[in-house]
Amino acid sequence: MAAIDAPFDINRREALAAGLAVMTPALLAARAAERRADERLWYRQPAGAWTEALPVGNGRLGAMVFGRVGQERLQLNEDTLWAGSPYRADNPEALAALPEVRALLAAGRYKEATDLASAKMMGKPIAQMPYGSLGDLLLNFAGAREPTEYRRALDLASGIAATRFAEGAARYTREVFASHPDQVVVVRLEAAGGRLDFDLAYRAPRVVATPREQFAEGTLPQGVVATDWLLRVDAGALPPDVTIAADGAGAILITGRNVASSGIPAGLHYALRVVALGDGRIVAGADGLHVRGAKAVTLLISAATSFVNFRDTGGDAIAKARAAGKAAEQQTYAALRARHIADHGALFGALKIDLGTSAAAALPTNERIAGGESGSDAGLAALYLHYSRYLLIASSRPGTQPANLQGIWNEGTSPPWGSKYTININTEMNYWAADPAALGLLTEPLLRMVEDLSVTGAQTARDMYGARGWVAHHNTDLWRATAPIDGPLWGLWPCGGAWLCNALFDHWDHVRETALLARVYPLLRGATHFFLDTLIEDPKGRGLVTSPSLSPENMHPFGSSLCIGPAMDRQIIRDLFANTLVAGRRLERDDAWLQQVEATRARIAPDRIGKAGQLQEWLEDWDLEAPEPHHRHVSHLYAVYPSGQINVRDTPALIEAAKVSLRRRGDLSTGWATAWRACLWARMGEGDHAHAVLTGLLGPKRTYPNMFDAHPPFQIDGNFGGSAAILEMVLQSWGGELHLLPALPSAWPEGSIAGFRARGGLRVDLAWRGGRPSALTIQGPAGMSVAIRHGAERYKVEIASSGRYTRRWT
Repeated sequence: MAAIDAPFDINRREALAAGLAVMTPALLAARAAERRADERLWYRQPAGAWTEALPVGNGRLGAMVFGRVGQERLQLNEDTLWAGSPYRADNPEALAALPEVRALLAAGRYKEATDLASAKMMGKPIAQMPYGSLGDLLLNFAGAREPTEYRRALDLASGIAATRFAEGAARYTREVFASHPDQVVVVRLEAAGGRLDFDLAYRAPRVVATPREQFAEGTLPQGVVATDWLLRVDAGALPPDVTIAADGAGAILITGRNVASSGIPAGLHYALRVVALGDGRIVAGADGLHVRGAKAVTLLISAATSFVNFRDTGGDAIAKARAAGKAAEQQTYAALRARHIADHGALFGALKIDLGTSAAAALPTNERIAGGESGSDAGLAALYLHYSRYLLIASSRPGTQPANLQGIWNEGTSPPWGSKYTININTEMNYWAADPAALGLLTEPLLRMVEDLSVTGAQTARDMYGARGWVAHHNTDLWRATAPIDGPLWGLWPCGGAWLCNALFDHWDHVRETALLARVYPLLRGATHFFLDTLIEDPKGRGLVTSPSLSPENMHPFGSSLCIGPAMDRQIIRDLFANTLVAGRRLERDDAWLQQVEATRARIAPDRIGKAGQLQEWLEDWDLEAPEPHHRHVSHLYAVYPSGQINVRDTPALIEAAKVSLRRRGDLSTGWATAWRACLWARMGEGDHAHAVLTGLLGPKRTYPNMFDAHPPFQIDGNFGGSAAILEMVLQSWGGELHLLPALPSAWPEGSIAGFRARGGLRVDLAWRGGRPSALTIQGPAGMSVAIRHGAERYKVEIASSGRYTRRWT
């Protein structure tokens, strides 16, 4: 990475404060007048299903806004409200069973190895804790009628969800946003020519069915029903451990606790406080809030749990919720709104992209998605990118939990796959686009989670493997569990922690801050220690390998997933060791030990090309006989993307083998798996192929009406992976070079991007016409040399004393 290798202030954390100072409310208001269709979702009707509602979030608190006329529904989340309590799942029998499992795998006795691993090497409990919900606030409006005009929208640049409708001469406006500066969800209701009469009720968290529905051609998801403007749902009786009480003038305090799961007892309490401020008569009681005769009302919603950290649940949820709510009460609605817009806008406004437009841009968002597979709506991809950036801002802020499988938005206590952190692809995918999309600051929660995992994972490494360092398998949760779960066919994969370390190193590679590298290095070092102790010689002499392991989550031809040395493991560990070497040597630490790491890395079994010309998924040439040729995971292509071990410049033969493998897998899969395929084709320089895959992601089979990714059901990683693919088509930075338009599809002949962050701490603005660059600006430290590649053309430029390099093509 020598050509792009210097720190630069533009990506440092101080930039956030600078942005807040520059992006004043007045400036943001001026920009709002110019806002385009690719920065707004809008609809002509309220939400029916949850996947039609609009999300707001401040990283910690989330809400889904339905925009219903007769009964507004706000479904709420707090990012630490998970099931269970602190626990350890490490299996003390694993260490003794490990040599025998390895011996059975070496002998090709895969079923016996799987049976033994299932009995002796899985976590106890075998399932981790699910993410939960805060329940619903239901605003029931007296005398509501079907409106004569209606529109609801989510403005991505301001982070405000708005509903506007008319009933005769009366006009009603509602705005909802989740404020990060003030740590409250704010709801503003106004009536012009009418009045606000409503009751606010609470519905406690509950089990919600989430069938894994498939889509019929050209239809909305199953379960989406025709909208009833006056739809009301029953709040129902409160569970015995949930209470509502008045909490001062116009305020109620709701308290409850989380749920037990898989034998782990409940250990968290939560508090939810709602205060109504307005010009009407407001009464608070044990049944909720009652508002009569108002013209304008502001609801301030604050919430917290007793979670302190993964070992401590002794916090005061009531005090935290009450403090945030009372502090927000001291401000006007206008002040709360302005502070929110300035904070959100400083992040959202850091990157802009224009991929062209069409007549479809004037349509409601659900109609644009319905036609998304046509590929004719160029602006839909830009909207998708802007929306995914909005979702990361709303679900991952410094100090919060990382974005989980659903970001922060989950309807019930039984979400799909527990809405956990699935670290064999999904959690990493959540952050693929963070740095390139000028949101590197938002990876901080991921860093803190990995720091936690290095503690719990050290116990797992010692007790289950007899190894130094730390390990995490394919899932974790709020309590930072690291033992293998679910079963050996999915969970007995030791590289989850290593992949997370590589993601953190990639974040450093974009910002190049020494303090950050010093913080990441112990994590890299610990993960590397684990593999120095656990890699074994391949029984057939092909190099160092892992055992037992699997190629997530795919079965090989012998009725099992368990194997020795799958390709993904070798690729991830190769990156881990390389990243540890770079970090240690830059920090001038551990010279002798790093020499051992370097020597061990050289002995890892290399990638192999199989008899069909494919990149082998396993150490053995099993690909053609595998029972699921179109499996959603493409694990063995990690080396192409997000890594760069296999690339079009240095390893053309392996790239061709990767293309054979990817064609065999097929273009379309689940939402996130389709996004990964688009990223891979883009990294391999196949722009039109990547675009064809992307259009499959943007259509109604894999995108819900509210633009959430449809796995199905909802998983947010598809949104984040899709945005990474869009960026990869336009700009890439790897191998010490900045690649201009490396996979530009013919569908985007003209466009621009401003604010892209490249490795080395660079900011890049690029415009193109006729499929070729027309203007380029690179910001970085004066005198820095940057290697640039566009097609076969390669050249170096030097950044001027002004801190910028500019070129225009005629």
